[in-house]
Amino acid sequence: MTQALVRMARASDIPAITAIYSESVVHGTASFELEPPDEAEMRRRFDAITGAGYPYLVAELAGKVVGYAYANAYRTRPAYRFTVEDSIYLAPDMQGKGIGRALLDALVGACTERGYRLMLAVIGDSAQYASIRLHRSVGFTFSGTLHSVGYKFGRWLDSIIMELPLGDGDRTAPGEISSGSNRG
Repeated sequence: MTQALVRMARASDIPAITAIYSESVVHGTASFELEPPDEAEMRRRFDAITGAGYPYLVAELAGKVVGYAYANAYRTRPAYRFTVEDSIYLAPDMQGKGIGRALLDALVGACTERGYRLMLAVIGDSAQYASIRLHRSVGFTFSGTLHSVGYKFGRWLDSIIMELPLGDGDRTAPGEISSGSNRG
């Protein structure tokens, strides 16, 4: 396992985040976007996510950002406010080295600390076996398959839904959500 430094993302990480995400959009099915967004759009998204108090993390090796993860609202209606959806992207040469696990562990911890009660993984493409294994290794359970919800690279793609209760989960009424700190 490669030891990476996991920390809160900064605006200065946007070029590296954009490059990692662009690779995934152009060559993969983890994202259902068809055209990679530019740095300005990725900065807008970063500002919206962090401005709303959600954690946004990067993994760094030898001073280079090699992966990132963030949580965001699952849905915008108020009743969903205790549920987050995770996203994790790694540089292609960093996959399978434990970096995704380090990012996901830190993200789960940050969301639990903030008072969220459920994390969902909406995994693009049912053939994303590495992502499914990663989420399962952290304790996520399978919730369902949305069949043929996306079309990319000339084929229909499913989405796999997995879930992980956070903190007390649904055993107690929730408190208030904390915007957290800049700890990762």
